[in-house]
Amino acid sequence: MMTEAELIATANALAGEFRTSADCSAGGVAAAILSASGRVYTGICVDTQCGMGFCAEHAAVAEMLKARESEIALVVAVASGGMVVAPCGRCRELMWQVNPRNRNAMVVIAPGHQVTLAELLPHAG
Repeated sequence: MMTEAELIATANALAGEFRTSADCSAGGVAAAILSASGRVYTGICVDTQCGMGFCAEHAAVAEMLKARESEIALVVAVASGGMVVAPCGRCRELMWQVNPRNRNAMVVIAPGHQVTLAELLPHAG
């Protein structure tokens, strides 16, 4: 199984904002998900002028779903510059709705500091 430090390094290697057009940038945040099976899925954010972009965690979840997996063991998001960032509310909700067992998924909110997704969504039904 991949360690927290290795998962952070995987996401960090993908983080780095770049522009694809005057209206779009990507890569300002990268995410890495360690699935319950031990596979790693990654994604980067897409930010558009019109607001139709998506978060890095959404891209990583989509990669995981393409492989017909949905259970998360550990997830991390890293901003350009290497700072670990907590997933936004929309990402938290997506991870929980994709598989209710993900309430027990560990979320890295700072190097060496993990909490469960349930702790970030304490009143989820």
